[in-house]
Amino acid sequence: MSAVAIILVGGPSSGTRFRPLSLDIPKPLFPIAGKPMIWHHLIALSKVEVVRDVLLIGFYDESVFSSFLKDAKDRFLNFSIKYLREYQSLGTAGGLYLFRDVILRHSPKMIFVLHSDLCCSFPLKNMLKMHLEKNAIGTILGTKVSPDVTNNFGCIVWDSSTGEVIHYVEKPETHISSTINCGVYIFDGSIFDQIKESIRLRNEQNKEISNSFFHPDERLRLEQDILAPLSQTKKLFVYETNDFWRQIKTAGSSVPANALYLQRAQENGDKELFSKDDGPEIVQPVYIDSSASVDFSAKLGPNVSIGPKVKICSGVRISNAIILDGTEIKDNACILHSIISRGCRVGQWARVEGTPTLPMQHNTTILRNGVKVQAITVVANDVTIHDEVRVQNCIVLPHKEIKKGVVGEVKFLVLLEWLR
Repeated sequence: MSAVAIILVGGPSSGTRFRPLSLDIPKPLFPIAGKPMIWHHLIALSKVEVVRDVLLIGFYDESVFSSFLKDAKDRFLNFSIKYLREYQSLGTAGGLYLFRDVILRHSPKMIFVLHSDLCCSFPLKNMLKMHLEKNAIGTILGTKVSPDVTNNFGCIVWDSSTGEVIHYVEKPETHISSTINCGVYIFDGSIFDQIKESIRLRNEQNKEISNSFFHPDERLRLEQDILAPLSQTKKLFVYETNDFWRQIKTAGSSVPANALYLQRAQENGDKELFSKDDGPEIVQPVYIDSSASVDFSAKLGPNVSIGPKVKICSGVRISNAIILDGTEIKDNACILHSIISRGCRVGQWARVEGTPTLPMQHNTTILRNGVKVQAITVVANDVTIHDEVRVQNCIVLPHKEIKKGVVGEVKFLVLLEWLR
């Protein structure tokens, strides 16, 4: 028995809510807890013995993943891994169907499908066990969330005694269920028959639409176009997890995702967490790259990731933050609930801070003076923040120079809208 795993990575025109971080780092490769976002997916897949092949499907240029694939092939020896590029954005189901011959080449019994932009404990073995026991066409990973946020997700109406999915609606206007789709699936090979049928129906609809003023949508979406009709077959099931899960849609959502992964690493006794006794004061969990320089008088943590060649000077305080490659944090600066991207310079006594959010909270915005702003402060690459400057609840675009304090400045957000 063998399986193939698909990681849906999208492309440069998707994931726009992740800007400005994705302007210089492809979203699937953004570092979370010291590792590229989809590296955590590979770790989970490596623990499922039946997985023989892993395929990344998206419409980025091949060169984007060349270095990542080299590192992954050196680290994960129990499966092959390659990137398959769509000629254009075909949608989450369209990409699967385009490469169906490659996916089915070794006649896998199961097909794992994982979205890239999520943070999760990935209970894949438990899902697989249920999938086989139920002789299912498909199994969805689900979790419960607060009723007030369910309209942001695909909602699953299901029989809790059997796990059978009765009804599926993507982002319903009214509350129908607190169990949502986590973006992790197991299918058998017959899923391509369902996709083929959906394509046939779509083509018929497009013939009608093409005679009107509307341009038909060529993308085929797994959630909207496949799961809804599949829920009527009595062969679609849900495995509900109570462990941690959250989407990584916006740039700010990287901070709570970073916290969740670091906390799990601490629980598992992960040796990659920083543990030197003669270094700076550490409030675990904290990850520090081996090439980073941290002054012994600094205090870091909890939930902090420090990237390669970062320089942290004396008296610096960092908590609930991600600091990326080559950034310098000068004496006595304070970074709280923030992301500082590559090659930035934060001056002495500067303060960069966001508003605390719970790791499992699915909203990363707050209201300030009646205006919705980011809870997490995000500073894009190559930004200079001058001495004694305070930046709070802002998104700062690349190559900016901040000479005076900004608190919840809407103009930074308006500039971001121009990029969408």
